[in-house]
Amino acid sequence: MGASKPRLRELPITVIDSGKPAAQEASEHQHDHADDGPRTLGQPAPAFLFVGDVAISEAEIAREMQFHRAMTPEKSRADAARALVVRELLRCEVARLGLQAAVQAQAGEPEEEACIRALLEREVDNRVPSEDDCRRYFEQNPERFHAPDRIRVRHILLGAAADDVTGRFNAREQAEKLVAELKAQPHLFADFALRHSDCPSKEAGGDLGWLERGQTVPEFDRQVFRLREGLAAFPVESRWGYHVVCVDALESGERLAFDQVHQRISDYLELQVRQRELQQYLHGLQERFEVRGLDAIEAEAA
Repeated sequence: MGASKPRLRELPITVIDSGKPAAQEASEHQHDHADDGPRTLGQPAPAFLFVGDVAISEAEIAREMQFHRAMTPEKSRADAARALVVRELLRCEVARLGLQAAVQAQAGEPEEEACIRALLEREVDNRVPSEDDCRRYFEQNPERFHAPDRIRVRHILLGAAADDVTGRFNAREQAEKLVAELKAQPHLFADFALRHSDCPSKEAGGDLGWLERGQTVPEFDRQVFRLREGLAAFPVESRWGYHVVCVDALESGERLAFDQVHQRISDYLELQVRQRELQQYLHGLQERFEVRGLDAIEAEAA
């Protein structure tokens, strides 16, 4: 028996994650600046990555890396290399099918982007999920479809700049003293807010009203939604300083009806289906145009 054919690697499709048209995503990172990237003292940049007979140089990868931030340069290089491979696979298929002459670019649309758009419109099905598909997903994932949780909060802000070490130490110390006093005399919260708070809400006794997740700065939001009802036993830190916080009420979001989320589910499922279709299409292109060198680049990032 002959050796089994190696399994093709899945190439990430950033089109879906970015929300941009596939053609735009595939071509927008091209650059005409020949002097960008590593200096080579007049020599051509080396190339270790190939799609078919097309070489993708280290200079091209270096330019692409600015769009792929990562924890290490090796990971950024691997992400950039995969993105360039996807683009080159699509370009090669456009050339093989001779689409350039038949494609009419839209206003302001680069020719290559127009060709890739036409290619994907022709080769990749754009299937819209049925209402039954949407309803099935709704019933199988009830925890995803709730109105936002809400919390009613009062606070006293002891303000201090993020880079003021002494000021922040003093703010925390004062906040801890206020917490201790309010445990014994909770009825003084509004009075303390008026006297000590650096937030305009002090005029309303520190009342911030009903808050949903995402309505305040992330570090404050993350902490207050973990609190129970009543006075928090410790100050809450944020970029603005330290907060003495009292939670007056908590409300869990009610489950939404199917009609309220039907369109959201349909959009989500359509994107998922299209991503699978694009992935399968790229697998086919990898069989047609051999990709060489990507394994080594990814191994360095592992």
